[in-house]
Amino acid sequence: MQARAKLVSATVCLMSLLPEVSWSGVEVIPEQQHDISAPLSSISTDRINAAEAQKPMRTFPVRGIPAPVGQQTAVAADTALQSAVAPLISVTAGLNFDGVGNGFVGPQGTFTVNSAPPDTNGAIGATQYVQWVNTSFAVFSKSTGSVVMGPVAGNTLWQGFGGQCEAQNDGDPVVQYDKAANRWVLTQFAVSGGDGNFFQCVAVSATSDATGSYFRYAFPMPNFNDYPKLGVWPDAYYASFNMFNNDTGAFLGARACAFDRSKMLTGAAATAVCFQLSSTFGGLLPSDLDGSTAPPTGSPNYFLALRTASSLGLWKFHVDFTTPTSSTFTGPTSIPVTSYAQACGGGACITQPSTTQRLDSLGDRLMHRLAYRNIGGHESLVVNHSVTSGSSVGVRWYEIRSPGGTPTVFQQGTYAPDSTRRWMGSIGMDKVGNMAVGYSASSSTVRPSVRYTGRLSTDTLGTLQTENTIITGTGSQTGGLNRWGDYSAITIDPVDDCTFWYTNEYLKTTGSFNWSTRIASFKFPSCQ
Repeated sequence: MQARAKLVSATVCLMSLLPEVSWSGVEVIPEQQHDISAPLSSISTDRINAAEAQKPMRTFPVRGIPAPVGQQTAVAADTALQSAVAPLISVTAGLNFDGVGNGFVGPQGTFTVNSAPPDTNGAIGATQYVQWVNTSFAVFSKSTGSVVMGPVAGNTLWQGFGGQCEAQNDGDPVVQYDKAANRWVLTQFAVSGGDGNFFQCVAVSATSDATGSYFRYAFPMPNFNDYPKLGVWPDAYYASFNMFNNDTGAFLGARACAFDRSKMLTGAAATAVCFQLSSTFGGLLPSDLDGSTAPPTGSPNYFLALRTASSLGLWKFHVDFTTPTSSTFTGPTSIPVTSYAQACGGGACITQPSTTQRLDSLGDRLMHRLAYRNIGGHESLVVNHSVTSGSSVGVRWYEIRSPGGTPTVFQQGTYAPDSTRRWMGSIGMDKVGNMAVGYSASSSTVRPSVRYTGRLSTDTLGTLQTENTIITGTGSQTGGLNRWGDYSAITIDPVDDCTFWYTNEYLKTTGSFNWSTRIASFKFPSCQ
């Protein structure tokens, strides 16, 4: 293990009003420590799970970020709103089963919810599906949906590691599958240790088996590293954070980091290279590679965020681990989009049956993931966020092409076909260019449910087909609890590069702190 190294301070170039800025002040962050774990399946979880179950009910508050410049509470007309009625989405259904949630029973015991929101996310690998819901995760069989391991507390990954990563189990997790290397990448923050004790804990599996050994790392952060999101790229694992002063709660700006993938795949000592943006920018997402075709040689990783009420901002991160000072983070390049208004003004307005309790939209940011694919001679990024649509809420989605040159919106749309509110989406693209987007759906007559829709690559641009339902919720969330999400996840099977796997939350019965989750797979017959 290595001793904690002194951080290199950054001087940030505050030139956010310029159309594009090369951000100065490279920060090089050596790991605090690293090691290799025992096989995850051999770690005793009784004590860890018992400690987690005894924690009091707690709500993780949303930490707001700046609204896009010129943000409106409504737009006169959303000209991206899809008006055409498309046929019911035609897919080949796969598995559809419960993930970790209240009362879920697995080999390591029964899971009891004691926190909200669940931060529902997961990823599909070669033979397994891993789902992580804020403070606990489980491993499922890809072929049957049966639970192989779990649920176990998130910091099970760091037992015997020492420090804050082992001691704390603070959540905000992300699960990714590195398709090129056939490895799992699991990460959560550790932020409960007080000032000067903020870490990003990253574990990279030694094999494609999620229950095996992991190369484990602790990277110190200078402030509260909220809402981390992770993207896999050939030269690094790229991450974004919303940074806050832990004492005052003040937003300090978005942060972009690159973790040394090649070192972490072998369990060697690793560093991170980071750039700190001004408080003008928040909610960035790093691009995450799908498919077997890599980006063009030397391609930077792309970061995207809402910029104004009629544009997105795109940054390019080129990392150089050999000479870190040669690393660059350039942007934002403005990408015009159809004007929109954030869902619920970024707050809580999602209605439910039989209660006045409204649910949080998290409409102030783009939703996980920013999915990248190099396909058919062009590069595409697909992403979504939640917008106001008349008196309702819908999913605004984009396909952006040529991010390495002149990034352009190839197509966009708002999916809000009726008064039911749709939000908390995640979008992806298969190997032939078909797209799918999953999301939550709720109204005064529809209890929070999990739905999805999609489009064939041959469909009319800017349109999605009529949605289907993964599961209809049978409860509304009450008890003054408005937190929902904070994200969901759609990922693409690395074996056939066709099958979509989606996970999100719902309730079986009305109440608070009693959420459940669902995991489902499906594919378009045209993808073979």
